[in-house]
Amino acid sequence: MSAPGSATHAEQAAMGRALELALGGPRTGVNPQVGCVLLSPSGEVLAEGRHEGAGSPHAEVAALAALTAARGPEAAHGATAVVTLEPCDHHGRTGPCSTVLIEAGVARVVFAVHDPGVLSGGGAERMSVAGIDVVPGVGAAEVETAIRPWLTAARNGRPFVTVKWAQSLDGRAAAADGSSHWITGSAARADVHRRRADADVVLAGIGTVLADDPELTARDGERLLAHQPAPVVLGRREVPPAARLRAHPVPLRRFDGRDLRAVLDSLWDDGVRSVFVEGGPTVASAFLAAGLADEVLVYLAPTLIGGPRLALNDLGVATISDQRRLAVDEVVPLGDDLLVVAHPAHPDFLSPLEPHHPTRIALKE
Repeated sequence: MSAPGSATHAEQAAMGRALELALGGPRTGVNPQVGCVLLSPSGEVLAEGRHEGAGSPHAEVAALAALTAARGPEAAHGATAVVTLEPCDHHGRTGPCSTVLIEAGVARVVFAVHDPGVLSGGGAERMSVAGIDVVPGVGAAEVETAIRPWLTAARNGRPFVTVKWAQSLDGRAAAADGSSHWITGSAARADVHRRRADADVVLAGIGTVLADDPELTARDGERLLAHQPAPVVLGRREVPPAARLRAHPVPLRRFDGRDLRAVLDSLWDDGVRSVFVEGGPTVASAFLAAGLADEVLVYLAPTLIGGPRLALNDLGVATISDQRRLAVDEVVPLGDDLLVVAHPAHPDFLSPLEPHHPTRIALKE
């Protein structure tokens, strides 16, 4: 394989375009967002493609099909394929892209990030053995950032977990009587709905469901957005028959919530790759304390509330040296509010439990 520095200017530009194509594909589901640009030996763009979701042609296959339709079946001979993710090397709903590229006569493949899948990875090696010049790592940082949820899920073997909460500047999620509508303004609430729509699942605790009667849908005003995350509720108490959640367009799933890792494993087996947690202090704190949070969204409102209703409960921090540090990715102004987007500063900073240990939370009966 060649080093990333051997990529030409045309290939680097094509990688930027491939990423743009990728991000136009579905953000949810089992498969990653992938884009592909085919170049001639002189750097001319021959064709483009992206993956449109499970069961549809992969980006490389889509680009090759477009090229064949425009220029004939031999047009890919000697071409370069620029792809955001290593071409896959397994038979799923579609065949391995590595084999398709070899059979098409592609001479060079430039990609950004290795496929972390146990079954799907390995395409680079197969293509290299077949005589294709393979250049990994081009644009890797940009692609890693852009498809981080899917990559993290694939590497961890569980859904990517985003934990969200809204709070006052003094760290309260509600007033002393439990009322919390609304701490943040309309711009922050609209942002939450957009982010819900980027997740496979939105998860809440039964306490929040009983107290707030949320819909857990993704909306633009009163209009439902095109993609609706599946609702999941943790806890042993029943969701009332008249709860607004019962009208959600996707069927409700229930778990007792005693073992969060088992919940995530079950969702993973059902094809869930991203979970949006916004179920109140108990559930948010449980995911954080258990080391199962990959991203944190904190909506800060310029208000003071005081009282006992903290945004988070016990995280298992007995002394200041045990504090859970985050790395801030961005701070976004949303009207009068601020959104802080952060992730664990170190891979093990939220891992107080052994992986096999049941992750238990004190949900109310």
